[in-house]
Amino acid sequence: MDAQNSADLTVLPDTRAAPEYSREWVRGRLARGLPADLILEGDAGGNLGSRLTPAAVLVLLVGRPAGPAILFTQRTAHLHDHAGQISFPGGRAEPGDASLVATALRETWEEIGIEAKKVEILGQLPDYLTRTGFSVTPVVGWIELPFELAPDTFEVAEIFEVPLAFFLDPANHQQKSIVHEGVTRHFWAMPYQGYHIWGATAGMLMNFYRCLVSQPA
Repeated sequence: MDAQNSADLTVLPDTRAAPEYSREWVRGRLARGLPADLILEGDAGGNLGSRLTPAAVLVLLVGRPAGPAILFTQRTAHLHDHAGQISFPGGRAEPGDASLVATALRETWEEIGIEAKKVEILGQLPDYLTRTGFSVTPVVGWIELPFELAPDTFEVAEIFEVPLAFFLDPANHQQKSIVHEGVTRHFWAMPYQGYHIWGATAGMLMNFYRCLVSQPA
């Protein structure tokens, strides 16, 4: 099915005028990297070194006429881990994966049915270490319309897009905290039109934002 018309994909309107960010611009910014003092390393706490399990996600930019949008999934409510949360397609590395890029592309195919050959890899973001014990490599890709979706309905409740321009506006970045088992944890959140984007997903988006716009041109 065509992603532009698919009932499985929610394309959310943006209320702001979105500038056009080309794939070449994104690729160039990723190639420059992110200075160490700007990197959010994650919330792993004591989970360090060899105890972390390698994983990868795909930060997929969809080329749309008004400017690129980022594709997200919402996990189903019955899952044991991260039920109902907003995430990028992805998961843990498997022995047969040639690389973490291959991991991100395989997981994307398994979760939402996007073929690897449809995705142009633009680069990677710094690894993000999670308190659940994963070292997550965000792989940034680009896809043009049309493309087909075939979500795994056991894992994926919804697929939706948010304009990249929304995340590049610092007014949309929120810092929050919660107290869990007597420990105060600080995290980022970027809620958008009823979707609560927070935690590791928002942390990786902050690294993406900083890579794209927080450096001299």
